[in-house]
Amino acid sequence: MPATTRPRALRTVAAIAALPLLLTACGYGSKADETKDSTSEVAAGGRKLSADTVKIGYFPNLTHATALVGVQEGLIAKELGGTKLTTQTFNAGPSEIEALNGGSIDIGFIGPSPAVNAYAKSKGQALRIVSGSASGGVKLVVNPAKIKTLDDIKGKKIATPQLGNTQDVAFLNWVSEKGWRVDAQSGKGDVSVIRTDNKVTPDAYKSGSIDGAWVPEPTASKLVAEGGKVLLDETALWPDKKFVITNVIVSQSFLKEHPDVVEAVLRGTVKTNAWIKANPDKAKASANAALKELSGKELGPEVIDPAWKSIQITDDPLATTLQAQADHAVQAGLLDKPDLDGIYDLTLLNKVLKAQGQPEAADAGLGAE
Repeated sequence: MPATTRPRALRTVAAIAALPLLLTACGYGSKADETKDSTSEVAAGGRKLSADTVKIGYFPNLTHATALVGVQEGLIAKELGGTKLTTQTFNAGPSEIEALNGGSIDIGFIGPSPAVNAYAKSKGQALRIVSGSASGGVKLVVNPAKIKTLDDIKGKKIATPQLGNTQDVAFLNWVSEKGWRVDAQSGKGDVSVIRTDNKVTPDAYKSGSIDGAWVPEPTASKLVAEGGKVLLDETALWPDKKFVITNVIVSQSFLKEHPDVVEAVLRGTVKTNAWIKANPDKAKASANAALKELSGKELGPEVIDPAWKSIQITDDPLATTLQAQADHAVQAGLLDKPDLDGIYDLTLLNKVLKAQGQPEAADAGLGAE
């Protein structure tokens, strides 16, 4: 049955029991946020693979559009045949990494900082990055009455989502390249870095407690809707205007025991990304519908339209940019220099891409042997 006509028999399943915090991995030293929202489904018909169930985690966030749309449209479940797809959403990287390490999820969509930190903390045992998912979608939005140029950032209060998360590292690196000094841990210095949850950043902006924010979508577009101005799109700072914002990770034990299931999920993500690119308006509506199911509220056109345009969907993990982001965290003093050898295993992704007639993705010399 086509995904667009299949009945939506999604059921909430029991939330996982609290696990010990194995890794503080949304960034390089931040704390876990709350989780949850779990659903499950089985594609109509099809042969069951080597696992009865595959458990996938992601954020209710536009930078996780592959997961939002792939689940909403049934494109991932279709590739799994008789293997059940269970999904769980998270609000921060630590809880998702915790769930991956505890076996509550098998595969996750997550940002580069959590993946790097988890891999480093586990001495290369926790996970592999098996695909890319998204690039871009991060902006510096400011109050135009207080900040008119990039030099005006000095002395102002700028929000980032969390200490050591992907955007926090990027902003600290940008500040350093401007020649300004900021203590990474306290956020104090030539610029005041205010760590603020994305959910409350728009209210902080409206109240005047921050002068701007370096944030991902859709938070950036929410700030613009409140009168903010985009002063810098982070894509301008990267070669080819691309940098990884979301990867697909898998626990090494699940990858070893169920490669057929991982391959099926990757067929689903590759086909989802192709569908998103071929049907951008339908995909945007699908992602918004998924957000409404998960959070109870959809994004208005003044937010989702510009946010959607700024995110690039990609199968390529953009491995060279992951290494650069890790280097930035080291330079900021938030991370000891990590050994990232083996963090990627793109074997199954490249098998899927080859079957689809697409070029293979590269691992920048960081692939598993």
